[in-house]
Amino acid sequence: MSETHNGKSIAYKWVALFNVTLASLMGSINGSIILISLPAIFKGIQMNPMAPGAFQYLLWLLMGFGLVTATLLLTIGRLADMYGRVKLFRLGFLIFAIGSTLLYLTPGTGSVGALELVIFRLIQAVGSAFTIANGSAIITDAFPVSERGKALGINMVAFMSGQFIGLLLGGVLATYNWRYVFLVNIPFAVLGTVWSYWKMKDISFRASKTNLDIVGNLLFVGGLTSLLIGVTYALMPYEHDGITDAMGWNNPWVMTALGVGIALLIAFPFVESKVKNPMFKLEFFKIRAFAYGCLASFTAAIARGGAMFMLILLLQGIWLPLHGYRFEDTPLWAGIYMLPMTLGFMIMGPISGILSDKYGPRWIATTGMTIVTFAFVGLSLLPYNFDYWELGILIFFMGIGNGMFASPNSSSIMNSVPPQNRGVASGMLSTLANSASTLSMSVFFTVVIVGIQKAFPGAIHASLASFGSEQVIPAVQQLSSYLASMSPTNALFSAFLGYNPMDSVLSSMNSSIVGSIPQQIVTTLTSNYWFPQTLQQAFMPALRISFIIGAVLCGIAAVLSAMRGQRYVYEAHSSVSNVNKGDLATVEETHS
Repeated sequence: MSETHNGKSIAYKWVALFNVTLASLMGSINGSIILISLPAIFKGIQMNPMAPGAFQYLLWLLMGFGLVTATLLLTIGRLADMYGRVKLFRLGFLIFAIGSTLLYLTPGTGSVGALELVIFRLIQAVGSAFTIANGSAIITDAFPVSERGKALGINMVAFMSGQFIGLLLGGVLATYNWRYVFLVNIPFAVLGTVWSYWKMKDISFRASKTNLDIVGNLLFVGGLTSLLIGVTYALMPYEHDGITDAMGWNNPWVMTALGVGIALLIAFPFVESKVKNPMFKLEFFKIRAFAYGCLASFTAAIARGGAMFMLILLLQGIWLPLHGYRFEDTPLWAGIYMLPMTLGFMIMGPISGILSDKYGPRWIATTGMTIVTFAFVGLSLLPYNFDYWELGILIFFMGIGNGMFASPNSSSIMNSVPPQNRGVASGMLSTLANSASTLSMSVFFTVVIVGIQKAFPGAIHASLASFGSEQVIPAVQQLSSYLASMSPTNALFSAFLGYNPMDSVLSSMNSSIVGSIPQQIVTTLTSNYWFPQTLQQAFMPALRISFIIGAVLCGIAAVLSAMRGQRYVYEAHSSVSNVNKGDLATVEETHS
């Protein structure tokens, strides 16, 4: 028999870590591999993602996965506490394998194929939600308090590594066959399914099986789904009365979705405070380490998600083309140039976990967020034609800071709750982080689009005016008007997907207008330089504002992290009888 430490099998803890780490690696590879492969995927199903009516499919493929996981995590965490975390974790691997297989076999083309891809991707997301909701709780169950930070750090490093591996795999596999992008997930998912059924077991305390909080579930899932769908569709251009708004915030459907979502989420805590067995453990927020850890995580996720996407747009839409990279190559190279951030996280993730096990999480996590704050300030000072070493240093330290924050913060939260409630605690933490990332995209994208809308038409007119001559002025003026009315959202997503935005624009214009423009001007317009050079005049001021917002949010997260108090471990502050009863009322907090 394996040795035990405080009742935990020394051999089993590594089995648990391997399985959870495999799930994290699989999930992160799946997330990044599709980003770089979208042009090949849409080409494979014979659809232009930037064509009218196709943008919604693109948006759902990009953001639908996060939306589904965010809305399911809390419910799954609660079910896992009652019926077994490993049982639901295994189910997640199986569902993910089914979703990946369906994606690989997608039969349709055109809009039918795109809809099938979205549906199968959402099935994948359901499976991922089962593994995400239980991963941290399973690791916390398997490892003693003295090693939890290290174990969670290793798991998070695997997640970050997967993001980079996914970019490389996507870049290679998509050149052969777009279906291979989904095929590569299947061996991971099958291995995880078989291994988890064979080797994993539930060793956690079980919460008592009670009636599921149906009303609370409906309010939370309905409210969060409505809210996130609203902010997602707000990213789409909105056509009305012959006018096209760059974003959809004025769309009545978006406003309705946001209003309904906010109303349901406001009602949610009032209902939860009245029911006997609530889904959302509001009493956890009486635990200082849990409350401030979750708030710090939520605030940091809002800062990171959208701002990092804007940084990738800077690389793909401006910096890489200006440095000679073809637009179609920019998704892969943007991932490669973001490698210093991954390296910083990989170096510091396990180290910070080990240090937090020894010295406590408070100041390690707080220092990490402070470093990220200064990195955002540095990013806000970069010119559009920066030297790469400047960006490399800043994002390396951003990775260091995030690595210092993530593992200690997660272990602090998981240590603070009763063992039988770790599933719902993990679900609450993951729900907040995933929801924050989706909200972050809308916030930062709105800031950038509003800035571009104000300055881009003038930049376009000034740039095109330099081509002016008596023979071409009419055509150039028509082109200028057409470009000025073009949705900045479509232009940015074109660059993000590796399309030359000007190729897309000229192909959609009246052929007689394009034909009247001298070939020399057309060649200049479709070069790697004209669009990025023109875009940067409008993009950079808005991008700097978004980075400053990111710095402020990370500064707030650092303050919240410091307010968590000294190290707090539930088991050390509760008797075994209280652990079994799950009686939070007996918890005596001893924070400084």
